[in-house]
Amino acid sequence: MKIASKILIIVLLLWTMVMLVWGLSGFFEYFTGITPVIHLQNAAYPKTVQFVHWLLITITGGTFVFGYFLKWKWTPYLMVVLFSNLAVLCTIQTFEFMSKQWSFTAYFTEMVLYILLSAFLLFSSLSKSRFKHKL
Repeated sequence: MKIASKILIIVLLLWTMVMLVWGLSGFFEYFTGITPVIHLQNAAYPKTVQFVHWLLITITGGTFVFGYFLKWKWTPYLMVVLFSNLAVLCTIQTFEFMSKQWSFTAYFTEMVLYILLSAFLLFSSLSKSRFKHKL
């Protein structure tokens, strides 16, 4: 179980690094109109929703990356808050602006992922020892 936890936290670290770069790239395209590598803006979303999308992705990625390396004790708690905000945003995007049927599968997968990652960050012994938090 220790090995699985170590692998999961490294995967989470890599995923949040990607989120940070993706969020910053999305903001770059949002503000400049210049496509960084691939087109990141979703025309189905209003500008405000798109802004909140990039804001939450950037903050979530940055929080875990910096929290992980600084061993910040509030990282797990803040990540749960950010995951819940991402879940609300995903719900709005899926049910208000959904354009493809496969979005339901992606939606439910994302919700389960947020719940499992939150539980891992709050209750795993690896997270508790890394971030020195108590729950």
